[in-house]
Amino acid sequence: MIKEEIFENINEGTTDVLVYKNKETKKGPGTKEGVPFYNPSMELNRDLSVLMAQWMLNDSNEKLKFLDGLAASGIRGLRFANELEGDFEVYINDWDLEAYDLIKKNVEKNEFENVKFSNSNLNTLLSENRFHYIDVDPFGSPVHFIDSAMRSIINNGIISCTATDTATLCGVYPKVCLRRYGANPFHSVVMKEIGLRILLGLICREANKYDKGIIPLISYTTDHYFRVYVKVKSGVSRANDSMDHLSMIKSGENIGFEKIDIDVGPLWLGRLQSKTTIEGLRSILFEKQINTKNDLWKLLDMLEEEAYSAEFFYTTDSIASYMKTSAPKMESIFESLSEQGYEVSKTHFSNTGFKTNATFDVIEKVFK
Repeated sequence: MIKEEIFENINEGTTDVLVYKNKETKKGPGTKEGVPFYNPSMELNRDLSVLMAQWMLNDSNEKLKFLDGLAASGIRGLRFANELEGDFEVYINDWDLEAYDLIKKNVEKNEFENVKFSNSNLNTLLSENRFHYIDVDPFGSPVHFIDSAMRSIINNGIISCTATDTATLCGVYPKVCLRRYGANPFHSVVMKEIGLRILLGLICREANKYDKGIIPLISYTTDHYFRVYVKVKSGVSRANDSMDHLSMIKSGENIGFEKIDIDVGPLWLGRLQSKTTIEGLRSILFEKQINTKNDLWKLLDMLEEEAYSAEFFYTTDSIASYMKTSAPKMESIFESLSEQGYEVSKTHFSNTGFKTNATFDVIEKVFK
């Protein structure tokens, strides 16, 4: 039964919905408390998905089917229904009966006519339907649903997924990472980028099984989750193109001034961002009413800056520690490398991080 006394009305974007009171702060991953889960700290995550769905609609001449597959409170799918413009249907699903009742209540409250809601196992739902956009946002790892999502996605569709098992992907629990993702992580300065690339590597391998390839459009990490949006393209040639970006980092190689002592991966070593997509999202962000607009501007600007940058990054702290010296200012590092003709950019992975195609020897001289 719906517990009316523990409801509260919340607003995201231009959407008002009822949710259970189960988290007070917008910081951190939150905790699952036995009722349909609403996490305010994931608002930026949902805001970006609204932009991505609108970007798809702006570029489409057909009716699109969006799926919020692990909906919990249903807030993402409800926002799609209310805030998107174009020809589309939204499917909102959760296997929890209380979640289903809450979603139904909000759909009826808002009188949405373009929403279908269900109380199904997500893998079953994906096996019985096809979608243009599939959102997989679990409490933990998305690995249990990627295979089904890959079979369900329509050609040129987008799969977006969140992974909150950051410690696993960052190498704190290497055996768990190997078991879940089929890859060896590396707990180090660059662990967040390695973790993100391991997640993309898994998605790529799942696509390849069905003669499909992926193109990452947006890939990023925050303090408590990884998030990726990948376009899926059907065809053997697309699968082969994607496979070319899968690789291992061999023991003895250096990453960010740190020599690794194990084989790392397999992981995705292609681009993490699509600059064209980011430009389109920025245009939509300018028009949409989004509560996290300022934070999204900063994120998109940073992702665009590193869209064509080299794999992996350095941090001023780690280099200074390695060389037993004090770190120069970031501005002087950029100026010196740029004057020598090297590419250099900031990275969202670290406040003290930068990416460059300069060699170790060149970077060392900048720090001397």
